[in-house]
Amino acid sequence: MSEIILRVEHVTKKFPVSGGRFLTACDDISLNVRKGETVAVVGESGCGKTTLLKSIMNMQRPTSGKIIFHGEDITQLTGEAKRQNYRHIQMVFQDPTAAFNPKLKIRDIVCEPLLNFDLISPRDVDSKARELLTQVDLPADFVDRYPHNMSGGQRQRVAIARALALEPEIIACDEATSALDVSVQDTIIKLLVKLQREKGITYIFICHDMALVSLFSHRIAVMYLGNMMEQIDGDKLNSAKHPYTHALLKAVFSTDQEKNRYIGILPGDIPSPLDIPTGCPFQNRCEHCQELCKQKKPALSEVEPNHFVACHYPQ
Repeated sequence: MSEIILRVEHVTKKFPVSGGRFLTACDDISLNVRKGETVAVVGESGCGKTTLLKSIMNMQRPTSGKIIFHGEDITQLTGEAKRQNYRHIQMVFQDPTAAFNPKLKIRDIVCEPLLNFDLISPRDVDSKARELLTQVDLPADFVDRYPHNMSGGQRQRVAIARALALEPEIIACDEATSALDVSVQDTIIKLLVKLQREKGITYIFICHDMALVSLFSHRIAVMYLGNMMEQIDGDKLNSAKHPYTHALLKAVFSTDQEKNRYIGILPGDIPSPLDIPTGCPFQNRCEHCQELCKQKKPALSEVEPNHFVACHYPQ
């Protein structure tokens, strides 16, 4: 088993709102990320996935907890040390159009990180940009294009090329395929897998599509209402134990499934993050809810080797 290069330790992130209250976006989240693996974080919109990713990227500081990268708590980095850390952890955003300067050509977009860190000279930009585009299966002559002259899938490949430029250890993907057609999603995922195999890159992949992440993720972490509900190996997803994970799996639609197969729909609504009930946050939507679930919040516990569940009745 490969070494752990990043540890999220009991991270909580609260945002102040009116009336002296706080919105808890992440509540005591712990997660290990191993070198060369893909860790997918899944859950419904608003469950805290992107907030967790922004904390890992040091785009915001957690209210409490630590994020340890190679033995150092990166949440405490400031100034030049914080800037240098971005060389090792890069990000691919959901919407590359919003992440790019529309006035820059592709050569300048993909080489901007290298220029910022003085890793290449301006005269080398063209050749380096062509090299990076080739790595993501784009024609080298795309260096002369602008973002608006490209398709969504091509722009996302440019975003991946820019993330690769600094040769980071970790690339964080925030819903990097959700805005793309299904056929384009497939090519992007295959590209990410190929790059991981060639370069040993570690991915943290934020997504709400359980079917997609089950195809290529080594580890899957399931979040609900700011809480970590289950962590399981990607190839053992059929052994998931948490009722919420079961509900996500039942909602997966396949074009080759039996026509009478039931597509699960969770009853009830997600509680307000400003008024999370005492006990298990999933209690009002869980068919197995019992009195203990309403009184005590379950801790994330190891029920099998490398399989963690936050449930009082995981069996």
